[in-house]
Amino acid sequence: MRDSELPTVVLISGASSGIGKACAQLLSAQGLTVYGTSRHADYTVEQGVTMVPMDVTDQNSVQCAIDYVCDQAGTIDVLVNNAGYGIGGAIEDTSMDEAKALFDTNFFGVHRVCQAVVPVMRKQGHGHIINIGSIAGIVSVPFQAFYSATKSALASLSDGLSMELEPQGIEVTRIEPGDYKTGFTASRVMVAGHSHDSSYFHACESAVAVMEQDEQNGADVAKFALKLLTIVRMKQPRLVYREGMFLQTSLVKLLPLLPRRWTQKLIMMMYKL
Repeated sequence: MRDSELPTVVLISGASSGIGKACAQLLSAQGLTVYGTSRHADYTVEQGVTMVPMDVTDQNSVQCAIDYVCDQAGTIDVLVNNAGYGIGGAIEDTSMDEAKALFDTNFFGVHRVCQAVVPVMRKQGHGHIINIGSIAGIVSVPFQAFYSATKSALASLSDGLSMELEPQGIEVTRIEPGDYKTGFTASRVMVAGHSHDSSYFHACESAVAVMEQDEQNGADVAKFALKLLTIVRMKQPRLVYREGMFLQTSLVKLLPLLPRRWTQKLIMMMYKL
């Protein structure tokens, strides 16, 4: 973003609920032109946010959504890649199709949207891409390891993208949140292999129960939206922000200082394993 300008048009994927919805509504209330996406959107305006249909797993759907926003607004100043979901279950119980589907949304979905938006930003000579990662991408979570893997991969993608796009005048930031009070808990999908016949059933149930409790007692999503607004308005944003409850963000800073085996034992204790 050129120093003399502030962003005016923001596109947020996965804006029908949770973090995406809260961010879209706050940015709109602050005077920004906001387009949100979801698979089942129908071009309606909800609290100032124009909802556009987009399935991040479908290249044609992505391109149609980007073309629509550009036709309507003439530009995309900020892209927030937020669409995604989580699955629960043991690695052994997770089918290849389930793992691929998760990566197709959480990782390759980001790639598809970036491929469609970057040419727009490069042509206009500025832009800001904000990828929503997760603290779980830094510290792998048992029985949610594939979700952690998608967010770890996204972190690497964001770092590489930042270096490639900086000469083009396009900034890249990733935000790695901890637990927030959203609908993420209710939308978590348990893998088909998670059943009473699984060798991991009781351990998985115990760990997921801890996750759900942490999520439901998480930070207020409105605070995350305020942080995003601050980052969007910055002239020189950092590459990485870690947001959430103090205990979680502090723990992430501490873990690299401990022996790896201690780290693993501490995480297992946290999830009652």
